[in-house]
Amino acid sequence: MTDVKSTGKRTAKARQTRERMLDAARELFVQRGYGATALQEIADRAGVAVQTIYFTFGNKRALLKELIDVSIAGDDEPVATMERPWFTDALAAETAGVHLRLHVQGTRAILERVAPIIEMLRAAAAADPAIAGLWEQDADPRFTVHATAARSLVAKPGARQGVTAEHAADLLFGLLSPELYLVFVRDRGWSPVKWERWSYEALSSELCSE
Repeated sequence: MTDVKSTGKRTAKARQTRERMLDAARELFVQRGYGATALQEIADRAGVAVQTIYFTFGNKRALLKELIDVSIAGDDEPVATMERPWFTDALAAETAGVHLRLHVQGTRAILERVAPIIEMLRAAAAADPAIAGLWEQDADPRFTVHATAARSLVAKPGARQGVTAEHAADLLFGLLSPELYLVFVRDRGWSPVKWERWSYEALSSELCSE
C-alpha cells in the first residue's frame, strides 16, 4: 500500500511539474516570442533545472508542440478533439439549433486557450520551417472538425433548407476562427461570452430555420 501511495504522489508531482513548465513556456513564448526564449529561461520561471525540460519534452520544438496540443485539448490526455465529450454531445443533439449552440460553446473553450498563442505559433513556424512539420497533415485539422460537425448539423431537424454541408463547414470554419475571435475579444474588448452569443446568433441565422 505504501508503494502505491508513493507512486501516486510521484505521478502527481511529475504532472504538476509538467504543467508548470508548460505554463512558463506559454507566458514567455507569448511575451518574447518563440525564437527569443531560451529553455533556461523557461526552466528558471518554472523553478526546475533545464535538464528536467530536456528529459520531459526532448527539445524546444517538442515543448512547443506539447503546449499547442494541450491548449487545444484542455489537458494532456491522448483523446482527439472529435472524441471529446463536448463534440460527441453536440453530434448527438437532436436538432440543428442545439447542435450549433453546443458546437459554438465547445469551440469558444478551445479558442480561449489557443487564440492568445496562435500568432506566436505562426511567427515561430515562419522562422523555423521544421515547426510546421510537427503537425503535417493532408487537411487542416480545424477544418476537419468543423466539416464533421457541419455534415451532422445540416441533416437534423431545424436546419435551414438548401444549405449544403460544404457551405456550413465554410461558415463554421470562418466565423469560429481564432483570427476573428482575437479581433472581437482582444482588439475590441468583447468578453468571450459576448463573442459566443454573437457567433451563435450569426451562424444560426445562416444555418438554422428556427
